[in-house]
Amino acid sequence: MSSRHPYQRVTATLGFRVRVAAVPEGGAGAAGLGDTMALRWWWRCGGSSCRAPPLGSLPRLRPPGPGSRTPPPAPSAAMCHFIQRSSPLSFQKNCNIFWRFHHTSASHLCSCSKTVSDEKYQDPFQLGRKDLKNLYEDIKKELLVSTAELKEMCDYYFDGKGKAFRPMIVVLMARACNIHHNNSREVQASQRSVAIIAEMIHTASLVHDDVIDDANSRRGKMTVNQIWGERKAVLAGDFILSAASVALARIGNTTIISVLTQVIEDLVRGEFLQLGSKENENERFAHYLEKTFKKTASLIANSCKAVSILGCPDPKVHEIAYQYGKNVGIAFQLIDDVLDFTSCADHLGKPTAADLKLGLATGPVLFACRQFPEMNAMIMRRFSKPGDVERARKYVLQSDGVQQTTYLAQRYCHEATREISKLRPSPEREALIQLTEMVLMRDK
Repeated sequence: MSSRHPYQRVTATLGFRVRVAAVPEGGAGAAGLGDTMALRWWWRCGGSSCRAPPLGSLPRLRPPGPGSRTPPPAPSAAMCHFIQRSSPLSFQKNCNIFWRFHHTSASHLCSCSKTVSDEKYQDPFQLGRKDLKNLYEDIKKELLVSTAELKEMCDYYFDGKGKAFRPMIVVLMARACNIHHNNSREVQASQRSVAIIAEMIHTASLVHDDVIDDANSRRGKMTVNQIWGERKAVLAGDFILSAASVALARIGNTTIISVLTQVIEDLVRGEFLQLGSKENENERFAHYLEKTFKKTASLIANSCKAVSILGCPDPKVHEIAYQYGKNVGIAFQLIDDVLDFTSCADHLGKPTAADLKLGLATGPVLFACRQFPEMNAMIMRRFSKPGDVERARKYVLQSDGVQQTTYLAQRYCHEATREISKLRPSPEREALIQLTEMVLMRDK
């Protein structure tokens, strides 16, 4: 085992040096935040005035920034799908962020190793539909309760109207790993159980988050806490989580239990990270990305890892699945933070600028601080003074914070594509690659 600090070990493989800050040993390893240190290096350079750090085998690209006149190096074929339509290499300040929502052609998609023909691409949701059939009915079977009100509360969220984004990733990853291992196209019953458990844990976390945030809308309708009250909402979230734990124990695999209980620990730790803040602006982005991993990406990463363990004995495949889920999960949240500034409330299904109102400094805010240093004081007081939220939102939209955050999400998606491309070719693998594009394009 190397004696290097975990950040040093990771960044050494990325091909550049960074100053290692005093970060707890446990936090860095769990979140896989070597790339956080790379981003911190980029952050110290000013984001728009130096080359972004390479993640894995990513080509060195100049991040977007106003005033940059030096032409970027010629892109590799691996970056063709990012460059052909929208080119994050030349974002100008007046560039409209909504390029993402018009970038709908699948013909420009490519894997890290070669361009994939249109025929290989299938709608990930269509491909995973067979294994997700009756998903919500099966979840409700796990939530057998005698109390009519508790059942009504649980059924309120599991109404079958969601996209089942997380379960869909899990079953696609299960099939991709099974095909890679022994060319089996069937999803095991235990792997499908992981998909059900992932959705239950996710929903329980939403119920608890809405209580903590005193939210009044979620997915376009009133939250559980607004209808039934905070106390009953907390109990409903606890009950869903306990039912997920029972389903997890039924799988009967101690390794899988260990992997998925890590998710629950990360959710709690992530919530505590969100309640805190860093005075040192150079540490804020690392803090933000670690919180993002624990609150959003850990569930996807560890669920993908769990089904890979059930389907394939190769530890390298387990790491591929984990890294894909981690990178897609972080990118998903980065785009979510962008949409908080760019999407209307009716379309988003929840109020816009919600994070600012909660006192949270997300990616667009942290990037905007580079151009508007007066925002630092607002961050430290968590936008609590009258007019702070409106001023901060105005600064973000005047800056390149939205573009920079989108660019960062692209890099995480590219890294996810690089990882999943290591598996044997299959329709499921290609669907997981296409999914990274869908993450970047989503508008709610």
